[in-house]
Amino acid sequence: MAERGDVIIRTEGLTKRYGEKTAVADLSLEIRKGEIFGLLGPNGAGKTTTTLMLLGLSEPSSGQAFIDGTDCTRDAIGVKRITGYLPDNVGFYPDMTGRENLRFTGRLNGLSEELIEQRSTELLEKVGMTEAADKKTGTYSRGMKQRLGIADVLMKDPQVIIMDEPTLGIDPEGMRELMLLIRRLSEEEGRTILISSHQLYQIQQICDRVGLFVDGRLIACGTINELAREIAADGVNVLEVSAWPDNVGFRRMLENLQGVLEVTRENDYYVIRSDRDVRRQLQDLAVEKDYLMTRLRQRGGDLDEIYRRYFEKEEKAGQKDGNGFKGKLKRFAFAGRE
Repeated sequence: MAERGDVIIRTEGLTKRYGEKTAVADLSLEIRKGEIFGLLGPNGAGKTTTTLMLLGLSEPSSGQAFIDGTDCTRDAIGVKRITGYLPDNVGFYPDMTGRENLRFTGRLNGLSEELIEQRSTELLEKVGMTEAADKKTGTYSRGMKQRLGIADVLMKDPQVIIMDEPTLGIDPEGMRELMLLIRRLSEEEGRTILISSHQLYQIQQICDRVGLFVDGRLIACGTINELAREIAADGVNVLEVSAWPDNVGFRRMLENLQGVLEVTRENDYYVIRSDRDVRRQLQDLAVEKDYLMTRLRQRGGDLDEIYRRYFEKEEKAGQKDGNGFKGKLKRFAFAGRE
């Protein structure tokens, strides 16, 4: 059995094709025991296909995947014994209470009645569902169902938990509680958690490392700080800027700054991409032209920006269509900020 910090999930050249379409291409990845790993990317990037292959529910076209040394394709039953799965839309029998649903899961996993009662009580308390335990799950909110879903997954005491879009459709308070619960499962219990999501803003708060996925390919992998340093090494600076008055002349001034590569509009401010730090030049020119700067913020360590920059690198390499790139990025990178 893997010790904390050892590699517990490993893929080697994992590939899945559906006819001429490649859903996952040559994925080689290692996830360590006890870490929270975010597999992040827009819908259709190949995240779900990857998790299905890890769970032994879909056979790869080539390559291999292992969980704690168990081959996910050749021994799918063995993988299921040590792995719990929380889908994006958790399903329970609506006419049964939360406690009754957990008991049912325990029996399906061959647990003794004594152990079922003990775990049910402990897990309902762990996920903050004790008060709602004896209410029918048909009355539960989505956030309550997600928390009960985690209790349900934990009934068989898995080493690895795979979650598909766990924060989708949950209110801010429910999301905060869910994030704290996921972090405790990793830090206090040493469980490995793989989260598949397109919601960067929420997931970046709890992940130890992330893998950025697009069109079936893993384009980057590491901690957020590591990815930010790699992007910074490319020599592109990104500033958020606004001023009063906000007129055509101000935008023209930004575009004419030495070293500026691109100026775009986002909400009530401009985003400047440049091959050097233009802040001093901008401040001096704003004073000279009678503009009052109301926003001047350097981007870099934000996962939204990191993903944007990796997308841009892919586009420049000729691997993305220009129009599709912009639409896909906008739908993905800022998902879930409301």
